[in-house]
Amino acid sequence: MKAGTYEFQPKDVCSRKMRLAIDEEGKILSFEVEGGCQGNLRGIGRLLKGRDVREVADLLAGVECRGSRTKVTSCPDQLSQAIRREILGE
Repeated sequence: MKAGTYEFQPKDVCSRKMRLAIDEEGKILSFEVEGGCQGNLRGIGRLLKGRDVREVADLLAGVECRGSRTKVTSCPDQLSQAIRREILGE
């Protein structure tokens, strides 16, 4: 796993861009989001700091926006998908 900052363009959610910084051990250093529900997303960022990216991908997979009848994803689910695709290569 390569240390660095990764940017993702989430789909079908309110946020427009996500940035995730990880260290060489795969631990999350920071998580930032443009757009979306800022209070919730800043809170998620604090909870993710220091966690392993694989653990985060597993924890957040499949979370849906329950208030919407049309969304089958969410910002956490989009982050999980991006980690699996862009960082873990799954």
